[in-house]
Amino acid sequence: MAIFEKLITLNNQVEHDLDNVLSHNDNYSIPKIYDAKGDLSKRWYVYFSFRNTETNKMERISNIYGKAHKYKTKENRYAILSSYRINLLKHLKEGYNPFDSNRSLHNSVKEQKNPTKSESNFITATKEADIIVSKDTPAGTALKDAFDFSLKLKKQQVSERTFQDYKYKMESFLKYISKHHTDVKTIDQLSKNVTQDFLNNLLLNSSPRNRNNHRLAMGSVMQTLEDNDIMPVNFIKKIPVLKSTPQRNKTYTLDKENKIFDYLESEDPILLLFIKFISYNFLRPIEVCRIRIGDINLENNTIQFKAKNSPLKTKIIPEILLKELPDLTKMDKTHFLFTPDKIGGVWETQETNKRNYFSKCFKTIVKAKFDLGADYGLYSFRHTYITKLYRMLLKNGSPFEAKSKLMLITGHTSMSALEKYLRDIDAELPEDYSHLLE
Repeated sequence: MAIFEKLITLNNQVEHDLDNVLSHNDNYSIPKIYDAKGDLSKRWYVYFSFRNTETNKMERISNIYGKAHKYKTKENRYAILSSYRINLLKHLKEGYNPFDSNRSLHNSVKEQKNPTKSESNFITATKEADIIVSKDTPAGTALKDAFDFSLKLKKQQVSERTFQDYKYKMESFLKYISKHHTDVKTIDQLSKNVTQDFLNNLLLNSSPRNRNNHRLAMGSVMQTLEDNDIMPVNFIKKIPVLKSTPQRNKTYTLDKENKIFDYLESEDPILLLFIKFISYNFLRPIEVCRIRIGDINLENNTIQFKAKNSPLKTKIIPEILLKELPDLTKMDKTHFLFTPDKIGGVWETQETNKRNYFSKCFKTIVKAKFDLGADYGLYSFRHTYITKLYRMLLKNGSPFEAKSKLMLITGHTSMSALEKYLRDIDAELPEDYSHLLE
């Protein structure tokens, strides 16, 4: 049975048991789960009250913690505590009385010394519940089931773009295993050697960067499996990262930039405006794809968007770009600013598909026309205009003053990050040093 099917069945069983005991009697309260409002750094437990036979008053019984603290996700904590709750309800219904046994359920589970028959049943059931999430592992869980489980949890933790990247890379891994390691069917049969073989194949057929990116995504998925006791150890952590030289986008010369802009004015105005958002507002291509009409505030001349380093970032729109915008006041605020055929419209597809669409348009329309190499792309416009702006700022101030002003414009979160970026694109060059060589 798949892991998520167990969780669903478990929840149904909880409701069924509750229905059976709600009208049982008033000697005990219905056990509840304390989840610390979802805070995994705090202890979660099951709690209930029982009527003291001597005082005839309801008294809180010691909390039942069990092994819930060992589980690092909300789903698994709810699963194990729901199991405890089911077992507790069952034995309360059968007549378990913590005062008669002179020992709380918590201590019964912990000590397991001379338990009553009811306590023995509870202890046994609790031990079985402790492995509800992992009792099919390692030998019983198919690779795809294990990876699907991890991906379902990841979907709640990462962006849609990152999730799709994880999903794609795990599917590639599974296809490779099904073709080259047909004996590997379950998670316990997966080894470091098999994983290393897949990564080596990527290296031979693509690049160190692609290999490293796969390693990173696979490591994240497998770490979730380790955290949830579905695989004993995430051995990808022992596979080293290879040295990789990232592909760099060159900056355009002023002459080349002017010719591209003039050509697109008549050839593809939508692509031209897309490029100007990259150039004048220093946005990344995928950030431009996220812009909706309602994200642009024409009263304050600002724009809000989801950035690489922030869930919501606000930037001013410079006058040079405002003059390029069409009338947005009558457009639907929920529509995307950029679509394939017009400004302002519905475009239901993934962000990466949108970015790839404009990248392909640029390759087809601009690169072919101006015979540009692989190191020129949409990102090159961002590099070009940041370089241009930085050198202009240097004319009226020190490097520190120029960088301080530039940080506010580009959106870099730290001076060190900006300085590294400027070094990478060769924006920071020394003055002529000929006199030093004479």
